[in-house]
Amino acid sequence: MTYATSKRLLPAWLRRYIYSFETMIEDAVAGMAASLPAGARLLDAGAGEGQYAHYFPKQRYTGVDLGVGDTDWNYAGLDTVADLCALPFADDTFDAALNIVTLEHLREPGRALCEMARVLKPGGALLLIAPHEWEVHQAPHDYFRYTCHGLRFLLEQAGLEVRALAPAGGYFQLLSRRLLGGLQFFPGPLKLVAAVFLAPPALVLPLLDGLDREKNFTLGYCCRASKTSRRDGASSGSR
Repeated sequence: MTYATSKRLLPAWLRRYIYSFETMIEDAVAGMAASLPAGARLLDAGAGEGQYAHYFPKQRYTGVDLGVGDTDWNYAGLDTVADLCALPFADDTFDAALNIVTLEHLREPGRALCEMARVLKPGGALLLIAPHEWEVHQAPHDYFRYTCHGLRFLLEQAGLEVRALAPAGGYFQLLSRRLLGGLQFFPGPLKLVAAVFLAPPALVLPLLDGLDREKNFTLGYCCRASKTSRRDGASSGSR
C-alpha cells in the first residue's frame, strides 16, 4: 500500500503510526508554512508534482524541478523547469526553501545546496529531508544516501547553519517499515498470506523504538538550516 492509498483507506492515527517518515515530512512542511508570513517567497527545490504547494496558500510558492525523476509523474504544474545546480533566480530572492527527499537524486548535491543558499535571503530558512535507509527509487536518477554527519558537512559547506537535525525514528521503526515493504514481493493471493505473518510484528516493532537511543538505524533525517551572512562557504562550491 502506498502512502497516497493509505490516506484513503486508513484512519489518520494508524497512518501516522505506520508511515512515520511521511507524516514527519508533512508535519515539518506544515510547520514551515506556519512560520512564514503572508507574501513570503518560498522555493520548493525538487518540487516533483507539487504535492506540498497546498501548504503555502498565503505565500508566493515557486516549484522547481528538472522533471526527469519519475516517468509516471505529471510535471505540468511546475513554475520552472530547471537544474537545481543552476537555479535561474537572482541572489537573495527567497525567504525560505524546501528540499524534500530530492538530494539523493542529484549528481552534485553540494553544488545544488550552494545554489539554494545563493538564492535564499540572509537568514532565510531551508527545510531539507533526505533518506538514510531507503530502497533504490526513480532509477537511474538515484545516487546517494546520507548520514547526519554528511548532511551537516554539505549544509555548512554551502554557507548554511544547521539549526536542527533529527532522525526519522530508529532501528525498530526501520525494521517495521521493511517488513511491510516486503509484501510487494508476494504475487496475488500470496500477498494476503504473507501479510498474516509480516503485519503483526510490523505493527508491534515501533513500540520498541525507544530502545534505540542513538538512532543510527533510521529511515532518514529532517534538517532545518538557515543562510548565514557569510558568503565564503557558499562561494567555494558555487558555479
